[in-house]
Amino acid sequence: MLDACVLYPAPLRDLLLSLAASGIYRAKWSQKIHDEWTHNLLLKRPDLDAERLRRTCVQMNLAVPDSLVTEYEALIDSLHLKDPDDRHVLAVAIRCNADSIVTFNQKDFDEAELKKYGLYTEHPDEFISNMLEVYTPNVLAAVREMRARLKNPPVEVAGFLETLRRQGLPQTVHILSRYASSL
Repeated sequence: MLDACVLYPAPLRDLLLSLAASGIYRAKWSQKIHDEWTHNLLLKRPDLDAERLRRTCVQMNLAVPDSLVTEYEALIDSLHLKDPDDRHVLAVAIRCNADSIVTFNQKDFDEAELKKYGLYTEHPDEFISNMLEVYTPNVLAAVREMRARLKNPPVEVAGFLETLRRQGLPQTVHILSRYASSL
């Protein structure tokens, strides 16, 4: 289950969706999570077009079948987290039987509360680098395709890896660097 904070930055969102669309894992989110990341992005970047972001959300839902989780709202009030605004994230994860919540905000999710539901949090760098170690050829193919889509302007491998590093993915970049010639 992907938290809004990992969908907010476009390069990380693109990487996570590329991996999900290729079938490496099953990404999940809710409309509220879409609303959260797009709202925060528009606050920081009012020059962006809200309608275009809405279309991005629709395209994400289409690119990753069964990604949009619904009917989780009834769970929210029964959940206990430090920040009540994060309860919807946990509710979505419970509703879709997720294994983990991929988030930069791991401290916001009480481990004991997550354990009740067989859940844990993962930093996106840990999540992606683990997939790289287990599904190396599949992840490399998805990353290659992702980089190939970056045409305006084209992005060299070094620049691509530096962008991922700036997204908070040093482990992922370290592993990908071993395969730079095939990216």
